[in-house]
Amino acid sequence: MTIGCGGEVRVTDGNSPEGKPLLGVMGGEHPLAALVDYAETYGPGVIERFVRSLPSVNQAVDLGAGSGRDLQIVRKAHPASRLLAVEGGRRYAEGLRALADEVHLLDIERDLLPFEMETVDLVICNQILEHVKEVFWIFHEISRTLRVGGHLLVGVPNVASLHNRLLLLFGVQPTQHKLCSAHVRPFSRRDTLRFLEACFPGGYLLEKFSGAQFYPFPVSLARPLARVFPTCAFSIFFLLRKVRPYRDEFATYPSRAGFETNFWAGNVTTGTQYESGS
Repeated sequence: MTIGCGGEVRVTDGNSPEGKPLLGVMGGEHPLAALVDYAETYGPGVIERFVRSLPSVNQAVDLGAGSGRDLQIVRKAHPASRLLAVEGGRRYAEGLRALADEVHLLDIERDLLPFEMETVDLVICNQILEHVKEVFWIFHEISRTLRVGGHLLVGVPNVASLHNRLLLLFGVQPTQHKLCSAHVRPFSRRDTLRFLEACFPGGYLLEKFSGAQFYPFPVSLARPLARVFPTCAFSIFFLLRKVRPYRDEFATYPSRAGFETNFWAGNVTTGTQYESGS
């Protein structure tokens, strides 16, 4: 939906007035993209392997649960687990009510997660963090609610994937981080781990790392390539275990580092020059 200069509303359904898809709406535009199975981007096989490796899961939270695909994987691996879906889209939230034990409609960039401190066994964030600015607040809430010994499963597009490295050689923007798109943050293995250690030193231990999707190959080649060369895969996945109590380190990091950006910190006192609580 767009609003014209005269205030009229036009429903575009992702298309221009000429009927062409708008920039950022399309998937892969290259002819080789026809070979790609886009379901691989979400790493269902990786998610299943990671979840099955956990000894038990009493409470699992999926941030940005979408269609509920990952929650169903948890249910299959741990039938007794309580599934808690957090979603910002109303349409998705309605569909999740048939799959999850609880569905919470909220804005993860501003709202508190409705769970008690250190009560959650597993938090899943799959293909969500690349869409957000307030990554410090989100990790604050994850770390506040995740119990010591609990696990965080993160899946993100990999800005350092092989095809992105080749594109940059020719001055072409990485496919997962174009300006005219829904993605606002890039991720790589090294930078993600450095972020976690800088903000919450000794707080998380990396237990497993894997890749999924490998442009521009079909799934029969993409899966083995992503297993052998995970840091070159399209998507990367981290299974992290929380190993010490959390004390607001993520929320206070922007002010401690002197970032000149007004990151949201809720009611956590930061001492920043910006009024994060307004």
